[in-house]
Amino acid sequence: MKTLEDNIKKASQNKSIIEGLYKAFATGDIPTVLGMMDSNIVWNEAEGNAYADGNPYKGPDAVLNGVFARIGAEHDYFNLKDIKLHEMFNNKVLATLRYDAKYKNGGIYDAQVAHFWTLKDGKVIAFQQYVDTKKLNDALNE
Repeated sequence: MKTLEDNIKKASQNKSIIEGLYKAFATGDIPTVLGMMDSNIVWNEAEGNAYADGNPYKGPDAVLNGVFARIGAEHDYFNLKDIKLHEMFNNKVLATLRYDAKYKNGGIYDAQVAHFWTLKDGKVIAFQQYVDTKKLNDALNE
């Protein structure tokens, strides 16, 4: 049985991994982001999000093509801001943040977001997004 100290150490390590993932994403280093994912990652966009049409995305290539490439193609800019990482036990990390983005149609949004990450052996095995999809969809349909 793991001790509390072991659990705290693991939670801190997992938080550091996710922090590195966000830093890589912020600099556009998508290969590093994808490399932090397990080959069998299960990725889910929030229900009601336009990108949820492929849920669940399985594997880094599915995330790249079904989510990241579409975000890049459909946005003038897409930034993550005010990221706060919350350590959790059981190989989970919660991130609260905001999306600051502009669709190519001119629609702008600033939306409250939560990302729920699950890790195993230093790799992300699952992702669940929670976001105000009405804000995203209103901006998309401007």
